[in-house]
Amino acid sequence: MFKSIFSKYLATFTVILVCCITTILLAVSSRISHESYMVQKETMDASAGSTAHIVGNYIEENGYDNIYSAFLDKETGFQGFLEYTSDTSRAEIYLFDYRGVLISTSDDKMLHGSRKAYLSEKARNVMSAGSGNYTISTVEGLFPSNHFNSYKVAYSDGRPLYVISSRTDYTGLVFNRDIVIVTVTVALWVFLAAMLSLYVVSRRTTEPLSQIISAAKSYSKGRFNQKIEVTGQDEVAELAEAINNMATSLKQIDDERNAFIGNVSHDLRTPMTTISGFVDGILDGTIPPEKHGYYLNVISQEVRRLSRLVNTLLEVSRLESGTDLKMTDFNLSETARTVLISLESKISKKDIDIDFINPEDDVFVNADKDSIHRVIFNLMDNAVKFTPIKGKITITVATVADSKKTEKALFVIRNTGEGIPKEELPHIFDRFYKTDRSRGLDKSGTGLGLYIAKTSVADHDEDLTVTSVEGEYTEFRFNLSLATVTPRAKKIIIKE
Repeated sequence: MFKSIFSKYLATFTVILVCCITTILLAVSSRISHESYMVQKETMDASAGSTAHIVGNYIEENGYDNIYSAFLDKETGFQGFLEYTSDTSRAEIYLFDYRGVLISTSDDKMLHGSRKAYLSEKARNVMSAGSGNYTISTVEGLFPSNHFNSYKVAYSDGRPLYVISSRTDYTGLVFNRDIVIVTVTVALWVFLAAMLSLYVVSRRTTEPLSQIISAAKSYSKGRFNQKIEVTGQDEVAELAEAINNMATSLKQIDDERNAFIGNVSHDLRTPMTTISGFVDGILDGTIPPEKHGYYLNVISQEVRRLSRLVNTLLEVSRLESGTDLKMTDFNLSETARTVLISLESKISKKDIDIDFINPEDDVFVNADKDSIHRVIFNLMDNAVKFTPIKGKITITVATVADSKKTEKALFVIRNTGEGIPKEELPHIFDRFYKTDRSRGLDKSGTGLGLYIAKTSVADHDEDLTVTSVEGEYTEFRFNLSLATVTPRAKKIIIKE
């Protein structure tokens, strides 16, 4: 029934407001009516009591039998007193003698005989005994319908005098129409103001949500260019900002995925085309037998290149799947020396000068040994590859104090050469990104080595950084946690 958030809000708050307003209306009306009822009752009690007191005093002075004529004599002013008391108390006053006969009243209809003017014996006995309550009653048939009553009994000459103060419209005391009208009017204005406020607030909430829904549908179709307009600083604005950031990330991932597919396709197609061409040439006789050995060697190199690419892609997949690290304590200095020895032939071929700085001889770390070995190999292999003939590579393995004054192991490798252009530095760790693509310095690389190195170091909660000055040098560095127990003879702190 309620499909939108706005309709649900509207229905919910309408029910709440109606219930609250109804409760307030009943409470206010009941309270005011009760107060009105009590005030009227006290007024009627006072009017009946004062009439009984004055008439009783007259009887004490002049005798009970003279009371009948006293109300006919205008000079006594008794009848005028009754009418005045009736006006001030907003109730009719009735006087009955000990027999229940009406002496006088402010009610013209009863005074002139259009109503029965007799107080029953039962009513007199009840009033005399003070055991009855005729607050809302016909007073044993005195009135044709229920009246709101108050009575007093005065005694003179041993005989009772009954005074009744009564009014017919007592329902107005219980349910005051004017009060209800005022309360309902105010409640309606409050309701309209609340509905208007709810409409504005709900729209401000639901409109951004509509944009979010539209953007989400667009993102599900692979279109990440749609942005959500962010206004305000509330939770909805934070959600919209988060979704915009997500869209930016998704677009970047999608671009990387497309580039990844294009690069993989290119890197697979090139050696496969070469292999296919040479094999076909050998099979159809285009390549003479004496050349078979040469081209088979080329085919073997391309197969190994394909194998390296597949192994690298498998390594990327393993890293991105979040494989658990096998943390052990090992000698980082020894690992660096081992990798350096494995690259000795390439270093010798280019006559590169190696400066290995290891002040502490051995630096032990707690990390995944295979992963860190792969990181150091990739960094050293790149350094050798891009260092010019007779260039220099500086490798530093030491212990340093980081920004939190915690001791860490430091690995730094710097090589001379052309360096990395400033505009390319932010992309150096992207998958398949090659800074030398236009220069053709790295024809065998896959463009995944630095990405793997960056990801591997990040898995250790550290960061691999790069600095470079064109025409001078390129430097990579990262930290690792030291081993729990580091067997070294001396400790030299090198400032970064």
